Amino acid sequence: MKSVVAMLLAGGRGSRLNILAMLRAKPAVTFGGIYRIIDFTLSNIVNSNIFIAGILTQYKPFSLMKHVGTGVPWDFIGRNRSVKILPPATGMYDYDWYQGTADAIHQNISFIERYDPAYTLVLSGDHIYHMNYNAMINFHQEKNADVTVAMMKVPLKLATQFGIGIIDSDGRLTDWEEKPDKPRSDFASMGIYVFNTDYLKNALNQKSGNDFGKDIIPSALKKDRIYAFPFKGYWQDVGTLQSFWDTNMEILDTRSNLRLNEWNVRTNVEEEEMISDRSPSYISGNAVISNSLISPHCIIEGTVINSILSPGVRICEGASVRDSIIMHDCVIEKSSQLDYVIMDKECTAQRSSIIGWGENTKPNEENPSHLSSGLSVVGKKSLIPAKIRVGRNCIIHPLIEANAYKSDIIECGSTIKNPS
Repeated sequence: MKSVVAMLLAGGRGSRLNILAMLRAKPAVTFGGIYRIIDFTLSNIVNSNIFIAGILTQYKPFSLMKHVGTGVPWDFIGRNRSVKILPPATGMYDYDWYQGTADAIHQNISFIERYDPAYTLVLSGDHIYHMNYNAMINFHQEKNADVTVAMMKVPLKLATQFGIGIIDSDGRLTDWEEKPDKPRSDFASMGIYVFNTDYLKNALNQKSGNDFGKDIIPSALKKDRIYAFPFKGYWQDVGTLQSFWDTNMEILDTRSNLRLNEWNVRTNVEEEEMISDRSPSYISGNAVISNSLISPHCIIEGTVINSILSPGVRICEGASVRDSIIMHDCVIEKSSQLDYVIMDKECTAQRSSIIGWGENTKPNEENPSHLSSGLSVVGKKSLIPAKIRVGRNCIIHPLIEANAYKSDIIECGSTIKNPS
């Protein structure tokens, strides 16, 4: 649609993803072997025939910027097609940084004005979902709305995590609760908005607040036409370590509605560790693989069960990986065992080490709300020394070397950091 500009909010820190978002923005985290989280929103944009997009970055944006590049993988190159990285125009003061979702759009209103679109589509870059935005835009037009918010039903027990809308019989929003303790509805905001562009500019100029969900939408309900677009497709918030693991595992479940092959999800195979130049995977005659996703250039000599491996992973003879997500270029040496683990890129589990050892007796001591199910997480470029046993709900920070370990047994719920 030539009358639409998409603005993709991709500057969040993703603190609930813990160490996975310590060295990169949340939308740049690897998902499903070869993708990054932002690929899903970018693919939805072009699959909806929208070809002007601004990507608003802030927190540690380098890997995200490198991944997006010129936009070629998503077909953003050509006449009347463009994707631009839009960092905050930082100066001497803290308020030069984006203060919220609405403030981020406000600081980049000149990008929108350059194309003079009738509608501005505001999106989040940190969800896994499949959506044609044209249906929402058509709904917006039919309702003669000023703003339309994409919403979907969620279990009531999860509604406290979202902006919740109260909706009348015509689909109009009559009230709004931002992450309520006692929600009155199960319609949750997906962080996707369609604005009439003139209305958006006027609302931002009135400076009623810095955030759409907390400020702009609630203040507009009584005087403006705000509608809820009911979405019934696949959408998952992967903002926590547990939801990130759960959603990855849905790829392996034939009953799931997460269907990467059908969604036409695109990624940058040239910049993503040069996937396009990697050789095929090698599976030895002694390897055992069951219900797993094996990306290109892996070497499998051991056992892989119910796991997702990114390109370049090596599972050596006698090693086993179960119920785990192993990212690019990790090495699991001989006789090592990983059970219920997320391992970030370029890590090594040395010979006879164990991650996910013992019983799940307590949550992570530093971040009990992040890890309590028994899942352990290893940060980027970290080493697990030979014969070390790492328990459940453990966090191994990025860039950890052998001298950070003071014992051969890392108890359940522990966190390993580099010596200060």
